[in-house]
Amino acid sequence: MSEPETRSVRAAVVPGRRSRVGLALIAVLLVGLGLLGRFALPGAAGDVAGGLLYAALVYVLVAIVAPDASVGRLAVVALAVVLGIELLQLTGLPAAIGEAFAPARLVLGTTFTASDLVVGAVGVGLMAATDRVLAGPRHRPTR
Repeated sequence: MSEPETRSVRAAVVPGRRSRVGLALIAVLLVGLGLLGRFALPGAAGDVAGGLLYAALVYVLVAIVAPDASVGRLAVVALAVVLGIELLQLTGLPAAIGEAFAPARLVLGTTFTASDLVVGAVGVGLMAATDRVLAGPRHRPTR
């Protein structure tokens, strides 16, 4: 068995290791819940629920790219992405993109709100805590 095949077999059977397929399923679930929360909950409740789930989704997407990264590294990168997108709203660029392509509003937002920075940080933190609890200790393959 070649080294990449061995690595993929280990990833499938080693407990505590993130699976890209599992993460992708979680991402789909988070998108569904986020859209439901954003459109079904009224006013601020929908905004907060959507923001928390959006931040959790960003964490999961970062984990798909780097499934072996530590929880701390994933959280830092996800938080940087979430805060970067929120701060980008200060430029008006996301609003302009949203005018041209309406679905982009769900990804980039349109209006800066300082409270979204806190909601994003909490969402990333909750997802990182969930990741740490569910994964337990990471088992690294030995060579």
